[in-house]
Amino acid sequence: MTSGKIATCALLTTVAMVLSYVEAMMPIPFPVPGMKLGLANLAIILVLYLYSWREALLVSVVRILLSGFLFGNVMSIAFSLAGGFLSLLLMALIKKTKWLPMMGISMIGGVTHNLGQLIVAMIVLQTTKIGYYFAALMVTGAITGLLIGLLGSAIYERLKKVAVK
Repeated sequence: MTSGKIATCALLTTVAMVLSYVEAMMPIPFPVPGMKLGLANLAIILVLYLYSWREALLVSVVRILLSGFLFGNVMSIAFSLAGGFLSLLLMALIKKTKWLPMMGISMIGGVTHNLGQLIVAMIVLQTTKIGYYFAALMVTGAITGLLIGLLGSAIYERLKKVAVK
């Protein structure tokens, strides 16, 4: 990895941390417990598009660990890692096919992030009964993913001209 790419990834990790902090400090009352906008995922999708899944994975893991230790706990880290890994895996695979624009890929990321967290919750609580949340989480993940994708598309068009490859 070049020093310019390292610097860009570090900057986007910092952006993700700031967005995580802002989101932690300004909880929005959603009807689904634990739901957030996922603003930090903006940085992840930008890294995925600017570079590759490897750099996006690195930024995601660093952001999750730092945010978890600063603003959360061990369980929030476990939930975020599960959601982050699953969403990044699917976003990277679908991006490679070029079937969908960034907005669609971000929507899939939002839904699968929620699915990953729900799977961890079912394992921790040892019940599948909370699976009924998935319908609501699917809708909210798609909506927040769409918003992140719209914002990400606009920012990406500007960043791709100046980002170090």
